[in-house]
Amino acid sequence: MKAIEIISIPVTDQQRAKQFYLNLGFEIVVEAPYQHGQKWIQMGFPGGGVFITLVTWFDNMPPGCINGFVIKTGDVAKDREELLAKGVQPEEIDDTPWGKFMAVVDPDGNRISLHQDK
Repeated sequence: MKAIEIISIPVTDQQRAKQFYLNLGFEIVVEAPYQHGQKWIQMGFPGGGVFITLVTWFDNMPPGCINGFVIKTGDVAKDREELLAKGVQPEEIDDTPWGKFMAVVDPDGNRISLHQDK
């Protein structure tokens, strides 16, 4: 094994979720027809790394079940202002001994945390 490649994010509406994740700074890597009329939507940050897919087909992963998905950032306060300008409603910044965190919830209730090191 080498690395984490893809994390599935369960959603109800792939297009609505895609717009949300574009607002977070993700880019579309692949958007193509998939099985049973669905789409494979794979997204990632510029420069590569771990990717996400917006999925609707896992019965054991209901939309909104993701919690603890953490994205590293260099300036969480700046990110907060940029997200607010895009109409995304992040939570307040939590300053902890191990860094600053800010939660953002996608349209289905999946919780994403932005983390800035101390």
